[in-house]
Amino acid sequence: MKIPTSSRRTQGRTVKRLVPAIAALALATTLAACGGGTGAASSSAGLAAWSTTADRPNIEPSIADWNKSHPEAKISDSYFGTNDFKDKIRTAINSPQAPTLVYNWGGGTLKSYVDAGLVKDLTPELADKKDFTDKIVPSIMDTGKIDGKTYAVPASSTAPVVLYMNKDVLAKAGIQTAPATWDELLADVQTLKKAGVAPIALGGGSKWPYLMWMEYLVDREGGPEVMKNILANKPNAWSDPAVIKSATMIQDLVKAGGYEEGFASVSADTNADLALMVTGRAGFLLQGTWAYSGIEQIDANFVKDGKLMVAPFPAVAGGKGDPKNIAGNPSVYWSISSKATDEQTKTAIDYITTNVWNDSYDSTMIGQGQIPPVQGVGPKLNSDFSKQVEQMITDAPNFQQSWDLALSPKASTEFWTQLDLLFSGSSTPQQFADNMNKTIGE
Repeated sequence: MKIPTSSRRTQGRTVKRLVPAIAALALATTLAACGGGTGAASSSAGLAAWSTTADRPNIEPSIADWNKSHPEAKISDSYFGTNDFKDKIRTAINSPQAPTLVYNWGGGTLKSYVDAGLVKDLTPELADKKDFTDKIVPSIMDTGKIDGKTYAVPASSTAPVVLYMNKDVLAKAGIQTAPATWDELLADVQTLKKAGVAPIALGGGSKWPYLMWMEYLVDREGGPEVMKNILANKPNAWSDPAVIKSATMIQDLVKAGGYEEGFASVSADTNADLALMVTGRAGFLLQGTWAYSGIEQIDANFVKDGKLMVAPFPAVAGGKGDPKNIAGNPSVYWSISSKATDEQTKTAIDYITTNVWNDSYDSTMIGQGQIPPVQGVGPKLNSDFSKQVEQMITDAPNFQQSWDLALSPKASTEFWTQLDLLFSGSSTPQQFADNMNKTIGE
């Protein structure tokens, strides 16, 4: 899935205060060669943190505050474009140049770090930090856990996927309420087609919007256990009846004309799918909450005029999944390099538990229209949209991380290919499952 600008998806060795001069010079040279970074990547006086420019507005002030009050243990921060960051951390994660604070998106990448012994188990260090851990929404905290141990702590806003609706378009077609069930959605599809508008906008040209339909349908049909079995590498887990049925439902929706004509060439990266819904050419759009910020650029009065309606993904009759479950990007996370010394680890933990998710950190995020993954933040939020989404997050028994982030990098790549074939009708649901079963364990 697209990693939203407000919350997208490492490790490193901290450079100690008395690092030998030659090593410091080598490190400085390496980091200078990184290019694209916007600050020093390490400090001889403290520890290093690498992040993306997307989260710089949240992280940079927090580290500046820490450095001001802890001159003896400064953190040196560097920021990179998301793709540049992924390239650099892939090379640095198991080298002397890796940062101490490891920015990551949890899921399959975090598990690969844990399996390789590249990040620390933070469970012991956080045992007496209940005031910090208890304030974070449990389902979002859980994404930083592997086998029940905490290896990563949330560091950015949370961004679930929701169903956007153009209230005017629906009303003109005679639809007054959001579809609570899949059957109701299918009925609305036919109603909107008769009204002459595309029922659902889909940015198939970007591929990643496809996964939102699959992950939500599988959850509604089979519950969170289906994906847990896939991530646990259980043989033939992709052949679960919930996966087969969900894939069939998707192809049935395509055949029924549920998506706009030519959806496979519509770009979500340029908000073309969002524009279809906002400008009244489509009634529905399934997208992440990051899309909300793009509405005003398309129509400055759309929200102000009360045309926006938002709802959870519909329930599936007879399905095992709780309709309150949500999917999307729970957060981005801080892990700590396994190469960090005890002193560096203590400093990193102190920074995280005192300067992340304090009032200042929350306020910075809320001021940007983002939703901090902390409990009870609702009354502080600025818009009805943010308050409604925050309530969905609070009520959700399970927050499924986007599948492309949860899967291993290799499985994720194949997932894109197979989804494309499925939506285009070039493969059957069984072929989709069979081909994805080949990625289990990779």
